[in-house]
Amino acid sequence: MSDGLANGGLDAAPQDPLDLDAGLRLLGHDTFRTGQREAVETLLEARRLLLVAPTGRGKSLVYQLPAALLPGTTLVISPLVALMHDQVAQLEVRGIASTYLAATLSREEVARRTAEIAKGSYQLVYVAPERLVTPGFRALLRDLDCPLLAVDEAHCISSWGHDFRPEYLQIGELVAELSRARVLACTATATPVVRDEILERLRLPPDTAQAVHGFARPNLSLRASDVRGGAERQHRVDAALAEALGGPGQGRGTAIVYAATRRGSEAEAERLASAGWRAEAYHAGLEGDHRNAVQKRFMAGDLEVVAATNAFGMGIDRPDVRAVIHLAPPSSLEAYYQEVGRAGRDGDPALGLLLCGAGDLGSRRALLERDAEGNADLLRHKWNLFLELMRWAEGGSCRHDAVLRYFGDEAETLDGCGRCDVCQGLDAGVSDPDEVDLVVRKALSAVARIHGRFGLLAAAKLLRGTADDRLARTGLDRTPTFGVLADRSEDWIQRLLRRCVAAGFVDFDGGDRPVVGITLEGQAVMRGDRPSRMLLPPDAAAPVPRARGKRAAVPDEALDPAAEALFESLRHWRLERSRELGVPPYVVASDRTLREVARSRPATREDLLLLHGIGPSKAQKFGDALLQAVREASA
Repeated sequence: MSDGLANGGLDAAPQDPLDLDAGLRLLGHDTFRTGQREAVETLLEARRLLLVAPTGRGKSLVYQLPAALLPGTTLVISPLVALMHDQVAQLEVRGIASTYLAATLSREEVARRTAEIAKGSYQLVYVAPERLVTPGFRALLRDLDCPLLAVDEAHCISSWGHDFRPEYLQIGELVAELSRARVLACTATATPVVRDEILERLRLPPDTAQAVHGFARPNLSLRASDVRGGAERQHRVDAALAEALGGPGQGRGTAIVYAATRRGSEAEAERLASAGWRAEAYHAGLEGDHRNAVQKRFMAGDLEVVAATNAFGMGIDRPDVRAVIHLAPPSSLEAYYQEVGRAGRDGDPALGLLLCGAGDLGSRRALLERDAEGNADLLRHKWNLFLELMRWAEGGSCRHDAVLRYFGDEAETLDGCGRCDVCQGLDAGVSDPDEVDLVVRKALSAVARIHGRFGLLAAAKLLRGTADDRLARTGLDRTPTFGVLADRSEDWIQRLLRRCVAAGFVDFDGGDRPVVGITLEGQAVMRGDRPSRMLLPPDAAAPVPRARGKRAAVPDEALDPAAEALFESLRHWRLERSRELGVPPYVVASDRTLREVARSRPATREDLLLLHGIGPSKAQKFGDALLQAVREASA
């Protein structure tokens, strides 16, 4: 296959390097999508841009258009070989001289293309991040006339993100070496703290322009459900597939079912196949040829359902995925939204279902402890990312608006999507706040009594007043807490306790057999020093009110304009402090902590200690500087 060496590509470029409309037509488009023109103009003028937009919302145009207009060779770093191949093929058709370098090419072909790069034969070159460690290639780049360096999947550079890749750490050096080049960092998913680390790792200034848009997906019906055991999980999956696809062989599209383990994906694929679906498993433990075959069959429409681990998805862009179902919560809200966002890319209705069970919290904690390998900061951060997802799953406000606020895409909030399960009927916000605080304090008293000894189930039995050998052996069945919530079911109590975990009042420790403990925040709530600010789980026996198109009556987590400005100022302070100390931004403060600071504007260390994520040690280390940053930003 030719890779666009013809000089006709250079001759076909617009004569006016600032004529964005001519460049757009050259690339085969009639109009810009929302935010694209502004992003290109910012990149050309400010020379530094961090672009956050979901997959399928046209991020590639933001670097392809300048590459077509600017003299020299634009360099794009991407881990997706399939994307490189497809985009080079599309650019060739448009007369844009382009190529890519990846390990899938022969040594001779890499040498040939590298020689042409050195001659300046291409307008755009895609390379895998592994290529950057090659001394010869780095030497070639130093002599390259490079007007733009684009870093795709930029969240991979963040050790706090959900898809960290060590080879991305080389890119900061490259940015410094190509000091005259514009720099564009693109990612489909990055919270403010991850965006700050992207800037840090790429050696970009804190005031680098950031564009966040395109996260609203109102065609998705987002849902989260508690399940009790494997039979209910299967029933929920079957019901969702029937709703989305009708039944096997009806040709209404495809679905993805995500499992937490390889064994789980194989078991689910086998179950669905026995029910008549054209279904196969996909995970990293399969042979490469087998994985490629499954992916090709899925893209061609030969498969109706793929049951997979999170290994399935990079580069998947089939428009008619009608459902994405998670058998268990993934690692973070970022990971979840990236995966569920593979549904409904054609704009037609689709559903995303997240299933959560009583054992998922402990299982995730054990997995994170193994992966963290003794890194306490990393474990704490990864656990907090998971808890953000669980807070989202617990509901209480429109799921779409909650996602948009989480990613900082406030401009696209929907004021209630009318499609998610919360908007359509979650029983939220109907309890008296004093009653909620009382129930939560009772629950936390049980956790305080079993602190560091037993797990969540033992706390539920203590509250329900259920006979249990552990409670009897330790005398807990003779405490005033025994049976204090006897009027509630054990299942309801477990859901209440999981909400306490998600709210940061209860934590886990202990590896494969995790025990629970009450946090400092939980102690403050238990004593009545601060409100719980939490919704009770809905009573399954109560009728569910309709709330289509309306925002549920819950405390709004959105920041007002003044608090939003303070939050952005505090992000700059965090990035500067992290650079001074040589630590990742999250070690200084999490996004949730900075939002609470911006909302409450604390004046003393005592005020700080009431906020999420600030204990005595962090208050001692960062408290005075944080309070000073609040005063200066508020002056």
